Amino acid sequence: MRASLASSIAVTCAAALALPVSLAAPAAAVPSALGLPQAVSALPSTTPAEPQPLSAPPPTAPHTTGELPPTPPVAPRPLSELPSAPQAAPPVVSGLPSTSDAAPPALPELPSTSQAAPPAAGGSAGEQASTQPAGPQAAGALPPAPDLPGSTQSLPLGPLAGSTRGMGDGEVDAGEQGLTRRDVRPFSLVGVVWDDPAAPLHGTVQVRTRATGGAGWSAWQDVETHNEEHGADPDTAEGTTRTLRGSTAPLWVGDSDGVEIRVHGEEPLPTGLRLELVDPGEDPAPEAPAAGAPRNRTAAAPAAPTTPGLPAVLAGLSAAEAAASGVNSQLTAFGATWIPALSKEKTELAIRQAPPRTVAHAPVANAAAKPYIGPRPKIITRKGWGADERLREKGFVYTKTIKAAFVHHSATGNNYTCSQAPSVLRSIYRYHVKSSGWRDFGYNFAVDKCGNIYEGRAGGVAKPVLGAHTLGFNTNSMGIAVLGTYSRSAPPAAAVTAIARLTAWKLGLHGVNPKGSAYLVSGGGNRYRKGTTVRFSAIAGHRDGFATECPGVRLYNKLPTTRTTSAKYQGRL
Repeated sequence: MRASLASSIAVTCAAALALPVSLAAPAAAVPSALGLPQAVSALPSTTPAEPQPLSAPPPTAPHTTGELPPTPPVAPRPLSELPSAPQAAPPVVSGLPSTSDAAPPALPELPSTSQAAPPAAGGSAGEQASTQPAGPQAAGALPPAPDLPGSTQSLPLGPLAGSTRGMGDGEVDAGEQGLTRRDVRPFSLVGVVWDDPAAPLHGTVQVRTRATGGAGWSAWQDVETHNEEHGADPDTAEGTTRTLRGSTAPLWVGDSDGVEIRVHGEEPLPTGLRLELVDPGEDPAPEAPAAGAPRNRTAAAPAAPTTPGLPAVLAGLSAAEAAASGVNSQLTAFGATWIPALSKEKTELAIRQAPPRTVAHAPVANAAAKPYIGPRPKIITRKGWGADERLREKGFVYTKTIKAAFVHHSATGNNYTCSQAPSVLRSIYRYHVKSSGWRDFGYNFAVDKCGNIYEGRAGGVAKPVLGAHTLGFNTNSMGIAVLGTYSRSAPPAAAVTAIARLTAWKLGLHGVNPKGSAYLVSGGGNRYRKGTTVRFSAIAGHRDGFATECPGVRLYNKLPTTRTTSAKYQGRL
């Protein structure tokens, strides 16, 4: 039996080492079952008095790797489905090849610690880094497996008779296209795409829907047509791929099975107009809940592998999932559904204890006794909101550093609950990749109306991942999207506070003062010509870099206060 077991383990480990370089997980702490040293125990925690957004504590966190263990600081209200009992976390993996097309500039390597968390109390392109892959990237997303969660219905639009608009004469308006009322398979998010990504849609797009199982139809809802300002920088691999299409912003309408749409052009409409109906699929199934714990479906703690001591990638994670999880393995357990919060003191201590290292554009790596960095907030990982890693292109693309954060609204409407936020994210993700032809989710982070923070584009939350959010200024910046539309509605205080907490930590990792300024070189756009050096606030609105309404005037007006709060979290004020 011993001989058989040894042979089985040898074969399994050999399989792990044979994973493709572009998709396998990076090195992390080593599980003791593999016969290598365990991580050092962490120091006891203390939580300082600091401004907090909400009063509810977070759920129990998984084991952490690469930082001191979390204490339960006050955090934004957790998702309603989060578990109320502690869950066992899987052992982390080590020795696997790098996940990225090329290694990003490393941030300080944090001291490795491992400790079980306590239970919760209740429920321009020339400036781009040399880490960009040398060869051309894949033109499209990875081919989907037949069992992918969610789906997209793509329906071609056609000319509409004048009677659709109440004219009653039956004439066809050549400047109007759409679809009359019809039954369709269930969906929750809508958008319109067309063939040429450089062709703008000047006009209006309106839809109305019927709730699944219902009889009544909604009122007409406007779909934001100005979406070209969100996307990859021109002249980058992602910005020139043949899969790109023109697209409106997506609109969340909730679970529906009937649709009607009309598109009226003030100028000739783009060719190839199609209505995209996106079904996000079911929320992630719970992962081995503890005995007596409620059956939760969102952001559940990761379960232990079925075979103790084996790497998580061999215990149910695909290679793509292992890659997306592995880039965060210094911050949390491999395969975890969230990255736990750290107090400011423990965040600072981890930075001070990091081994000396010269890191370009990351002066915090060699900071003095009191580095200006905010407490790390809790971040729900891609696994936590159910991102299917087979949709996106393989590998990750990085820029040199993070100099500024651009704040956006998703323009998907405010008709969602916080428990639906993961579904909204999966819908936007599928729309960005399958409908619009992007390589991945566009934004680096997302924030919902309850202040929950989510990992967006894959590549590691602490790393300078190149996004597709602020056309012309994605290089050396990060994008944060608040789920909703804030042109007329005020953003919730919890969401604004979450932006401050996230920027205090992430900008702090790169030595940036949230109340300071940053200089970025335009990659091209409708406000600044390519090659123009532009001065931005370190926390800027999308409209600062592009002629757009985003992030909505009501959210944009909150940014001065956000900068001050973020600086306070960093200890600068």
